[in-house]
Amino acid sequence: MREKQQILIADDEPNLRRVLGAQLQRDGYDVLLAEDGQQALSMLSEHHVDVLISDLRMPRIDGMQLLKRVVEDDPELPVILITAHGTVDTAVEALKLGAFDYVTKPFDRHEFKNVVDKAARAAELRQREVDVEGRGLIGQSHVMREIHAVVNKVADTPSTVLITGESGTGKELIARALHETSSRRDKPFIRVNCAAIPRDLIESELFGYEKGAFTGAVTSKPGRFELAHGGTLFLDEIGEIPVNMQVKLLRAIQEQEFERVGGIKTIAVDVRLVTATNRELLEEIREQRFREDLYYRLNVVQIRLPPLRERKGDIPLLVEHFLRRFRERLNKRQVVGVTDSAMDVLAAHMWPGNIRELENVIERATLFCDTDLIDVPDLPPDLRAASQSSPGVQESASAASLSFGEPTAVNELAPETEPLLGLKEKVREAAARIERDLIVRALEQTAGNVTHAARLLKISRKSLQTKMKELGLRDAKDEF
Repeated sequence: MREKQQILIADDEPNLRRVLGAQLQRDGYDVLLAEDGQQALSMLSEHHVDVLISDLRMPRIDGMQLLKRVVEDDPELPVILITAHGTVDTAVEALKLGAFDYVTKPFDRHEFKNVVDKAARAAELRQREVDVEGRGLIGQSHVMREIHAVVNKVADTPSTVLITGESGTGKELIARALHETSSRRDKPFIRVNCAAIPRDLIESELFGYEKGAFTGAVTSKPGRFELAHGGTLFLDEIGEIPVNMQVKLLRAIQEQEFERVGGIKTIAVDVRLVTATNRELLEEIREQRFREDLYYRLNVVQIRLPPLRERKGDIPLLVEHFLRRFRERLNKRQVVGVTDSAMDVLAAHMWPGNIRELENVIERATLFCDTDLIDVPDLPPDLRAASQSSPGVQESASAASLSFGEPTAVNELAPETEPLLGLKEKVREAAARIERDLIVRALEQTAGNVTHAARLLKISRKSLQTKMKELGLRDAKDEF
């Protein structure tokens, strides 16, 4: 993120533009000046603008027209309107259209600064959220929205964070997002894979060593704690650290100080610690392979990343994300999407390798695709074969497609005789319950997106909307 936020002022009064621009520069902002709405639109297309300040009355394109264009193109951009006393009603109408706020001429300098600062803070929060998603934390499922919220809430705190989850779920992405959305983002992000370091070297790797500390130590070397000073230290696979080293690590975390191997000088550091593991640390504690006091020191905030099989509704978004990356990297710009059939196969797979496996599959499919859409033959053979017998959504979809028909099968199975009428009614009721459960599960997995849910259930969107209405699952027009 840039050190200074950029503000665009659009006003046809040269003196007011200069005065406001000078004030905002003194307040620490970068400033762009436009003489009317037409020029402002041009500058918005050429520059990254964090806040737009516009007069209501301007030639060519006035403030209201400019606002409407901005809301269409970038509805999250804060727009502050400058009004005269006689146009306050218009300003109120502008707020309804999406303006962030307005100030009335002549306005107090401090009032103006407060409004601008508030808009700038909103823009910064928006950018941080974009940064989080831009670093691969893709997903609109309920669990991913919760993770986004936690990352944004704890990123700028000194508290330790423990990230848990299976391999390939994106634990390092979370660690980097915590760093990049914090005030430490301009300082080092140091990653250590504890599982990749020999046990007898992990102390010198973390804390460094002095010259002559052991055979081969011909010079002094700083450890990862020192290198991360002022920034973030990410210890991946923390469960692999030997028990005898865990005591020293605990002290370094608690005191923010340590000694190099072979040294006597205490070194103080300012490090934000983030750790990750795919092990069940509580089980490791029971087996006396992990210290309980270290666990609670690391586990101030825990972020659990779900396996991809528990958030299949995010698969279309992840596919789109990886496809954008690989079509450029592999020079396959003609590949613009995925067929419904291929998406069904992807949705049915259980993804034991999680997001890392999906990334690999999309890279391969993009490479092999010779048309504009990735289709089933472009997917790996083992994935296609596994999808034929994979449990989960595939079974749910099959069950759903069977139960969504008219109840003719019940009539065939149950002759119109008096003793079986009650049974037939019970079968209908059971089928309705199954349908409802399947729909609810699909909507939960897709964060309420009816189109994606219909795809998982292998029915049309219209059929799903109709069935939702019949079962009382909100209005058919509601996208949840």
